[in-house]
Order: sequence, then C-alpha cells, then structure tokens
Amino acid sequence: MSYSKHQAPVYELADLLNIMKSLRDPERGCPWDLQQTINTIIPYTLEEVYEVIEAIEANDYLQLKDELGDLLFQIIFYTQLTQEKGQFGFTEVVDNLCHKLLRRHPHVFPEATILSAGQMVNEWKKISADEVAISWEAIKAEEKVGQLRIGLLESVPTTFPALMRSYKLQKKAASTGFDWREIGQLWEKLAEEEQELSQAIATKDRTAIEDELGDLLFTVVNLSRHLQINPETALRGANRKFTRRFHVMEELAKERSLNLSLLDEEGLEDLWIEAKKKIALAVN
Repeated sequence: MSYSKHQAPVYELADLLNIMKSLRDPERGCPWDLQQTINTIIPYTLEEVYEVIEAIEANDYLQLKDELGDLLFQIIFYTQLTQEKGQFGFTEVVDNLCHKLLRRHPHVFPEATILSAGQMVNEWKKISADEVAISWEAIKAEEKVGQLRIGLLESVPTTFPALMRSYKLQKKAASTGFDWREIGQLWEKLAEEEQELSQAIATKDRTAIEDELGDLLFTVVNLSRHLQINPETALRGANRKFTRRFHVMEELAKERSLNLSLLDEEGLEDLWIEAKKKIALAVN
C-alpha cells in the first residue's frame, strides 16, 4: 500500500490478501465470510463471471474494472479456504500458472523461463494462431502422460452450461479427426434433424421430441463451430436483440394505450415489425 497526506491509499495485491485473511479471522472476522465453504461460494463465482461478460458486452470499462475486482476476490476467497485446509494458497496458484504459461509458450519462452522471452522472435513471426493452438494441445497431452488416463471427452466438465459443453465436446472430438469435412454436410445434417424432429412432433411422444430437439440443437452448435462463431456469444447477441426489440414493442403499446396480452397475432406482428424499423432508424 502506498499513499500521501493528500491522496487516498493505493492498495496492492498483498493488501487484498491481508483483507481476505482478516475477513476469515475466527475471532474478529466477518460472520458471513466465516460461514462460507468452498462449495457455498460457487454460485457467487458463476454470477461474477457473467457480470464480467455483461460489462464487456456493454463496453462499460468502469463497470468492468469493478466486476474484475469482484471476480478476483472469488479467486482470493478460494485460495484462503484451501490454505486454511493445508492444501495450497494464492502464491502456489500463481507459481503453478506461471510455470504452465512458460511451458506452453515455447515460441515465446524457448527455455521456459521469463528471461528467455524474445529469443526466438524471428521464428515467432512465422507461427500462426492456429499453430499455437495445436502446439498448446500437444503440450497439454504430454503433461498428462503418467497421469490417470481418462476418456478424451471426460475432460470436459459436466458442470459447464449445456451450450458451452456441447461446443467443447465437439471441439475435442474434432481434434482426433472425427469431424465433418465441409460445411455442406452440416446443412444436410441440419435438414435431416429438422425432419426427424417434425416426425417426432407428429407422434406426440414427449421423450422422442426432447431427444430429436437435442440432436437439432447439437447440430446447430456444430454448424457454429464450423463457421468459427462461438454459439454462446451468438445466442447472447440474439438475446440482447430480442430484448431490445420487445422493449420497443412495450413502449409503442404504452404510447397507444394497448395491452400486449390482449392483442391478436396480427397486432403483435405489426408492433414487432414497427419496433424493428424504429431500432434500424435509430442505428442509422
């Protein structure tokens, strides 16, 4: 921490670690923080991750600074809890991460040391981002030699949101060559899954409908991967667009003293189209 008589203190990482330690002090700490376990703070961690993403998508850097701090606090909290159990602390996490980054970037750190950075600058210019990704996965595979062997897809956490896990599973499988060769094949697969869903709906079999709908969604995720578009990002964008348009619909209805829930299909469609036009004009 550093400060002058006329300035507020500027805190550093060591101060944050001390604050966390004080919050968990058995005699003088915070009752809420003392009550937490490594499992009870999981929901807060997920919440903070999504709030960071929201700030980035809103291009709100002031909010992003705040949210990144909240996310960092989650990491500090976890390491305080594990240190109390005699497992590891924040220092060990940082040390492990540094070793991993040095080891997995041989094109930047050829000797896996910080001082070796830049020694291969001429070779570095010839390496593409795709080649780096391939090298990263190869090094990860080497690191796992001697460890307990698990199936390739079992390395994708089951706790991931379904959309993200689907994307990761497909990407892992594709690394072995198990993938569609061209995007045209995916269009055919998409049509096939749509047809199978339609047939399931005709049978009114809820189990079959759910199964075929899952297959259709899985194929859409595969299509997004081949288009090099993250499906989570695309869907979040669609959510924002729908929310914005629906909000304009509500405003238009309010201006005309209309109740959306009482409008027929044609009336709702007219408002939707008008909302789209209004947003387009505002953007242009």
